[in-house]
Amino acid sequence: MVRTAWVTDSTAYLDEELKNHPDVYTIPLSIVLDGEEFADGIDLSPTQLFERLKQIKNPPTTSQPSVGAFQALYERLEKDYDQIISVLLSGKLSGTVSSSEQAAKLVNIPVTTFDSKILTYPMTALLKKGMELLEAGSSLEDVIEELGQIRDTNETYVLVGSLEQLHRGGRMTGVQFFLGSLLNVKPIIAIEDGALNVKEKVRSEKKAKEKILDYFKLACEKNQVKEVYILYGLHEEHAEDWKAELQAQFPQLSVICCPLGAVIGVHAGENTLGISWHNAMK
Repeated sequence: MVRTAWVTDSTAYLDEELKNHPDVYTIPLSIVLDGEEFADGIDLSPTQLFERLKQIKNPPTTSQPSVGAFQALYERLEKDYDQIISVLLSGKLSGTVSSSEQAAKLVNIPVTTFDSKILTYPMTALLKKGMELLEAGSSLEDVIEELGQIRDTNETYVLVGSLEQLHRGGRMTGVQFFLGSLLNVKPIIAIEDGALNVKEKVRSEKKAKEKILDYFKLACEKNQVKEVYILYGLHEEHAEDWKAELQAQFPQLSVICCPLGAVIGVHAGENTLGISWHNAMK
């Protein structure tokens, strides 16, 4: 039996099963607030982050784990495992995938780096699926191929809580930010092929949510969507409201609410609310 270590980064949402799993390891990204560096998920919770954001003088920044940090983790895992599979957040949103790929060349254990092209729980769902497939006897090549097929059917739509934070973090152009602020436009942000794009612009949050629900209903008509993920910044009650609405319309659906975490919160803001699903997840 090939011993496999699974690695992900701190933007993933780990439930109790994964937190306690002996073969799952997490590498943290970093958050810098006024020159002070914090390890995501270790030194700073989302609640603490949003309190600090109200007080800082300079724009907050985030950074991916270094090549050295990945190398140190992979060298430690060499002692107990035969291979490593790393499922990481989108390479178009962070250099985390690149750091892992570079570190893989420096160690003696085979490392497969999988770019999830997504983040938080949708990424976690891919990690769980990969573990399930490998345990069921699929080869590494087949696991990665199937994960890629599922990943490429993902749909994610987000109502960003703070256009200003997204703009300051370099994730939104000045023109888009200016127009959104000036006209009180609520842009629907989509994650497409791992990158953020403005899908549509509407005049209110209510209309934006209705439009996103239309996207989801269309997906359900075309595919057998089994589960959907509600993503939120800090206010879980907003996610729970949306969950109740979805479950009333789709009683057979599994709806999972999960926080975006501190690193994503830096760029998106505490009032962010999103929805994500994999059309091909079975």
